[in-house]
Amino acid sequence: PRPIAFASTIDDEGRVNLSPFSFFNVFSGNPPIIIFSPARRGRDNSTKHTFDNVMHVPEVVINIVTYSIVHQASLASVEFQLGVNEFIKSGLTEEKSVMVRPPRVKESPISFECKVNQIIPLGTEGGAGNLVICEVLLMHVKEDLLVNGTIDPHKIDAVARMGQDYYCRANSDNIFVLPKPGFKVKIGIDMLPEVIRNSKIFTKSELAILANVERLPYEGEAPASLQNELNQATAKESLARGDAEGAWNILLKE
Repeated sequence: PRPIAFASTIDDEGRVNLSPFSFFNVFSGNPPIIIFSPARRGRDNSTKHTFDNVMHVPEVVINIVTYSIVHQASLASVEFQLGVNEFIKSGLTEEKSVMVRPPRVKESPISFECKVNQIIPLGTEGGAGNLVICEVLLMHVKEDLLVNGTIDPHKIDAVARMGQDYYCRANSDNIFVLPKPGFKVKIGIDMLPEVIRNSKIFTKSELAILANVERLPYEGEAPASLQNELNQATAKESLARGDAEGAWNILLKE
């Protein structure tokens, strides 16, 4: 899934353009760098208005596309004639930016005002991308997305492109928690006891959860309880919840 950037730009006459791009992501935290790629058209090798605009006015606002405006984003992707304002065509609202000339999308809950640091053409034929490397100058986040100063992904309702006409929605039904391993070294699957590694009950994914610990929770030889298939089956239920500690407690139960 590729997140979708709504890129708002202006040309050298000050005319506004708005277009969605799914060749897009964040690539650096310090400096904060966003890259999107307006590719050359495959049918006639022409360039998009967004690309032409940033070549002449190296500023852009990246606005996050959410489910509530995904149909408007799709409408804005229509190849309107030069000079047509997609804000008007799609029914979205221009909101004046603070540090750059292009407006941001008022309906988007997160917007990044950026300067364009560099543009890297990846080819000269139709379909070739053009990496627009943008440095974030100012970030706008709607306050109702914040919980204790952190963005709550459940509240964004972001969408992503899957290719062709397929999209996906990152709503509460599809968001899950996967704690980061952190800076401490974990044992890894190869250090699990052989009876666990070769078990027909556990998947490789479940073994990865068991191996995401700093040390084995026992000393010396592997206890006989690890061979108990009932213990393994019960531990599997804990692993389905991502609970490595609970699973180990079950496996070590006599």
